[in-house]
Amino acid sequence: MVSESKYDERHKTVLDEIVLDDARVRPGRMFGYPAYYAGRRLAICLYEQGVGVKLPEKTAARLLESDANVTAFQPMGRRRMREWVQIDLDRSEDYRQYASVFNESIGHVMAQQAD
Repeated sequence: MVSESKYDERHKTVLDEIVLDDARVRPGRMFGYPAYYAGRRLAICLYEQGVGVKLPEKTAARLLESDANVTAFQPMGRRRMREWVQIDLDRSEDYRQYASVFNESIGHVMAQQAD
């Protein structure tokens, strides 16, 4: 069931299970949506019916070319964000198949803060 906040609570439940075991990650909000921060910076967020993920530019480009479930992340109709993609899946459990992508996102965001 989709909540009035325009995100799927079931997706959040699965994402919580995937990423919140990582000590580098803390939950938060982004544009009123549930989000996950790695250190001080946003790494992953629920947005409408999908999940936005910040990745290295090459990984984002590869996923956009090779994965039919991945689109450019354009929250609130804004321009495409170059290091971000959106993963759109109907079944929440299917997000588990992207655990390595979420882990790469967390590592990428943490590395950017070390610079």
